[in-house]
Amino acid sequence: MAEDGRRGWDEDERGPGAPHLGFVLMESLVDKLKMLNCDQELLEKHNMKPLSRHYFVSSPYLAANPGEQFYVFTIMAAWLINLAGRSFGRPQEDDEPAAIVANVLAELRALGAKVDFPPSKLKSGSGEHVCLVLNTLAEHALKRRGFSFQRPNYPTETNEEESVTDDHAELSLNDADRVAEDDEDEDNLVDLETLTLQSTLKEAAAASKPDDILRSTVDVAEWNLEVERVLPLLKVTIRADNKDWRAHVDQMHQHQNGIKTSLREAKGYLDKLEEDISRTLEKVSSREKYVNKQLEGVIGEHRAVQAKLSEVRERYQHASGGVAQRTRLLAELSEELEKVKQEMEERGSSMSDGATVVKIKQSAGKLKQEIVRMDVRAGVVAHMLLHAKLKRKSSISLRMHAAV
Repeated sequence: MAEDGRRGWDEDERGPGAPHLGFVLMESLVDKLKMLNCDQELLEKHNMKPLSRHYFVSSPYLAANPGEQFYVFTIMAAWLINLAGRSFGRPQEDDEPAAIVANVLAELRALGAKVDFPPSKLKSGSGEHVCLVLNTLAEHALKRRGFSFQRPNYPTETNEEESVTDDHAELSLNDADRVAEDDEDEDNLVDLETLTLQSTLKEAAAASKPDDILRSTVDVAEWNLEVERVLPLLKVTIRADNKDWRAHVDQMHQHQNGIKTSLREAKGYLDKLEEDISRTLEKVSSREKYVNKQLEGVIGEHRAVQAKLSEVRERYQHASGGVAQRTRLLAELSEELEKVKQEMEERGSSMSDGATVVKIKQSAGKLKQEIVRMDVRAGVVAHMLLHAKLKRKSSISLRMHAAV
């Protein structure tokens, strides 16, 4: 199974029944899962639907969600591995599929099973290899529980043959009669074999008929007690599925009926509320008309007063505008006056104060000191120039003597 065309997995080598091997393995797996009580111990705990007889078989007519199939395969494989005596954690939906498949195959090899196909055959969650792996794990789980398959004990077939003869005696007689009539019509000949068959079947039917009428020997009271005892076990409880469209339709009908009843009650209350509001509005409008008639004179006076008030406000605005302009001019004049006063005060204080004379004297002393320093520096510079000139003259005279 390692590759297509190797180890006997080609269609030609496996035979014409190879495409149907998955169906056989899946049916065998379903029977073994029933023996292991898979529905109660696994499927109900994980809120999963019961498996059909061809759930893991890859077929275009049995197509399902591949992700769901792979998840069910991993959960069931982990459960069977634990039943077989190996410790295997429950796979999570966010686990890597390749890692889960590798772990399942490793546990399968540890149980002694031969694995000669690649792990990629199990990633789809369906197919012959998936059925083979689950079937092998289920066999090990049954062995761990001490279960073993035995040969069936078939009952004797004498009674069955007699009942078949009784059931088909009349049909065979009718067929023989019809054959005889057809032969007589066609050839006008007597078929001795047909007559012999008719006589033989009539004798067998007469011998198989009971002499007396069959009567039941079961007590009625015991039968009723047995029916009462078995009746609760015959009840079929269908678990509600939230994804079933029938449940959604029933919920929609229930909600629709609830809305209709609530709407009927609310409509009555709303009609009463509308009548009360309309009556109240009529009363308010009539009272408003009455009040308007009674206060027409007062309203006219109020309007005249409002007009006069508006005229006065306009005059006030004009007057306040002139006042604001004059106030601004006054502020500017007062600022100029303050500046003139400050200048006069400064000049008067400077004329009466001798601080300026002292400052002048100090400045004159500083100037004298600076002049002395400048004179000293000028003398030093003149001395340096004189020294340089003398040195230059001596160098020139030395050159002249050297040239002579």
